[in-house]
Amino acid sequence: MTADAKDRVFEIIKLEEKRQSEGLELIPSENYVSANVLKAMGSVLTNKYSEGYPGKRYYGGNENIDQIESLAIDRAKQLFNADHANVQPHSGANANEAVYYAWCQPGDTILAMSLPAGGHLTHGSPVTRSAKVYNFVGYGVTEDGDIDYDELEKLAHEHQPQVILVGYSAFMKIPDFDRVAAVAKDVAEESGHEVLLMADMAHVAGLIAGGAHPNPLDHGFQVMTTTTHKTLRGPRGGLILSKGVVGNPLKKVEHTLENIPTLIDRAVFPGTQGGPLEHVIAAKAVAFEEDLQPEFHDYARMIVENANVLAEELKRLGFVLQGDGTENHLILVNVKQSFGIDGKFYEAALDKVGLTLNANALPSDAGGAFRPSGVRLGTPAMTTRGLGQQEMMRVAEWMKRVVEICIEASDEEALDGYESELEAIREEVRKLALDFPVPGIKPQDR
Repeated sequence: MTADAKDRVFEIIKLEEKRQSEGLELIPSENYVSANVLKAMGSVLTNKYSEGYPGKRYYGGNENIDQIESLAIDRAKQLFNADHANVQPHSGANANEAVYYAWCQPGDTILAMSLPAGGHLTHGSPVTRSAKVYNFVGYGVTEDGDIDYDELEKLAHEHQPQVILVGYSAFMKIPDFDRVAAVAKDVAEESGHEVLLMADMAHVAGLIAGGAHPNPLDHGFQVMTTTTHKTLRGPRGGLILSKGVVGNPLKKVEHTLENIPTLIDRAVFPGTQGGPLEHVIAAKAVAFEEDLQPEFHDYARMIVENANVLAEELKRLGFVLQGDGTENHLILVNVKQSFGIDGKFYEAALDKVGLTLNANALPSDAGGAFRPSGVRLGTPAMTTRGLGQQEMMRVAEWMKRVVEICIEASDEEALDGYESELEAIREEVRKLALDFPVPGIKPQDR
């Protein structure tokens, strides 16, 4: 690499530090890590190959790596009251894929929330690899935004799935885990095969760890997958937690729910991944220790409180919300119904004032993924920076002012004619954002 190329990369990183510092992150799946998480992730651990698991590696020289990965496992188990944790998945998608591979045969049925209802791509979207291997059946949501449990139960008895999955990327309610567990029990008795209960809690894992959301592992679920970079405030990566007997991942075990921890270990490596990213696993271990502190419970509670304040203020200003509000950290706004504009247009306009969120389809959205009727936002990142209820009300006010500009402008190209109005809001956002520094970014580094 030339000196010029190296310098340019770091110049761009500085630009990103500036963008993060001077704007507010409203995307509910994003957050900020601590300086210690950044330090662990940028360490010499990236130099080491460590295929396998602690004490069972395919390479030598892993005595220090084994200690770090074991710490990550133990801390994750403690956080989520799990019998086992696999900390090696590179992402939440990889974690889900590994669980499917651990339990299912090609063609087996997985019952999950459909993408239009708020589910995730890895829960059966036809564009994914897993949808070509397994038979996904999708359940939906009711008009008030909750899971349609009657439909879920009907489809479960009709299709007798091997897996019932509760998980989502745009859902604002707290699931009734006990009701789903009862359905799985009935289907298992009816079909004669064990049904794996799987919860993809990537969005709310931090709320679970902080005691602000129920833990599916305490309500009959055998497996919980999650990312580590959303509400958990860790590095980008995945995590699989499970209940059952922990065995030797180098040895085959019987295909039973009791053995799911070992089946998952074998599915992650060598089943679906190669060498683990031990510098990222070290950063996960640091984040899990931070999550175990009492202050993290305060943080989780504040995420939910901020989300409720933001939702109520948006409603007062005329925004129509899916489900009429939120029970977690996430808010889904129907801007088409509220003000006659689409979500992509609104996303682009908010970008210009330093408020970052994402356009998002709503159930039965006529606009589709590219011109959806809604936007998705949340409070984890803002809460990490210390913003509170008063700041949530200011964010709602800025969002309404941008809406008014969008209505007048009519389309994205016409926004250029409102540069002064947008810049005025941008300056207000910048001033507030700089009062709440981003963890890991020193003021002089901006």
